[in-house]
Amino acid sequence: MRFAAVVALACGLAPASALNRFRRDQISVTDDLDVPGDSPLKYCDSNRGDDIISIQSVDLTPNPPEAGSELLIQATGTVFQDIEDGAYVNLQVKYGLIRLINTQADLCEQIKNVELECPIKKGVITVTKSVDLPKEIPPGKYTVNADVYTKDDEHITCLTAQVVFGRKTNSIFDFDL
Repeated sequence: MRFAAVVALACGLAPASALNRFRRDQISVTDDLDVPGDSPLKYCDSNRGDDIISIQSVDLTPNPPEAGSELLIQATGTVFQDIEDGAYVNLQVKYGLIRLINTQADLCEQIKNVELECPIKKGVITVTKSVDLPKEIPPGKYTVNADVYTKDDEHITCLTAQVVFGRKTNSIFDFDL
């Protein structure tokens, strides 16, 4: 749960509508849901006008995260109004189609994992956090959704990410057929 909580917190500071642009013989796809920076984070939807946080960037090193390695999260955003005790995050983590976590967590309790505390004051905020990811993370696709609200149910932000953890090989005989 700690990894999911850190990702959710980074998401906090941090209908899909991809825009296809056709140029002569080239097709390029842009996605207005991508969170700026080097991470797999995306906004849940394109309507973010009432969000209390605007995310300037979220960078993960390495991207994508790797089991058994250190994950460095760097996020910068602007908070438009103070976020007080009672704020919460609806957190869902799936492993493939299996729901591992589906909970509502106290945001102010969870942000202690990134050395912040409530109230989060209005203004620019920067978070840098290093997390050791266990090498025992089972290989597969994980999907994290974090929908964050104030104590008065005002929308702070909603973010999602998909991360695929591969299998680490330790031997020349350890391969897939």
